[in-house]
Amino acid sequence: MRPELRRIGSLQRPVVVIDDFSGGAHEVASLADELAPFLSAGGQSYYPGVRRMIKPADAAANDYVEQLCRRAAQFIAGAFDFDGFDFIEASFSMVTTDPARLLEPQRMPHFDSTDQSYLALLHYLRVPEGTGTAFYRQRSTGIEVVTDENLAEFVRAAQAEVKLMPRNSGYIGGSNEYFEQIGAVEAVPDRLVIYQGSLLHSGIIPPGMNFSADPRQGRLTANIFVRAH
Repeated sequence: MRPELRRIGSLQRPVVVIDDFSGGAHEVASLADELAPFLSAGGQSYYPGVRRMIKPADAAANDYVEQLCRRAAQFIAGAFDFDGFDFIEASFSMVTTDPARLLEPQRMPHFDSTDQSYLALLHYLRVPEGTGTAFYRQRSTGIEVVTDENLAEFVRAAQAEVKLMPRNSGYIGGSNEYFEQIGAVEAVPDRLVIYQGSLLHSGIIPPGMNFSADPRQGRLTANIFVRAH
């Protein structure tokens, strides 16, 4: 494993990047193959694609998640100064929505939770060239990290600004009039990225990417969420 600690934005929030994390990304991806087809994220989620939640009954996949969490614990403790964490959920996920069909909230950066102890562990498995994860600052408010205190301000500005964006703007790429990109992590197979879910972020999704829902062909990641303490 090759760990790196990066600092994002004016707040210098930690982002941990670990290459060659599992030593077997192909084997992990094959676990996702066995669980296909995936279902639309739907519900309250604005994830632009399909997911397969990993449950305890998914023996091999669940073992992978547990092992990943155990191995990531030392990096969470070192970078975020937490003593431990509780598992929330895990899934194999694929971005499958064509840029022209995105909903308004999907065309701008998002956050996962205002809880500052809510951490995302993103494991890149099969990833097309030119993809990754980017972090942002909302220009009008200066918000990089969404909290309980600034949530209303962020939402109010975002709801107004998305109406001004071209309807065919697609996935955000780099900076635009409303959001400034303040950091990015390239997607590399078997790279694990750990960051606070309160950071404004978005997938780096190039227009010509393969949006297949087949995990053998599309952009496949494992998305794991924990709450640290």
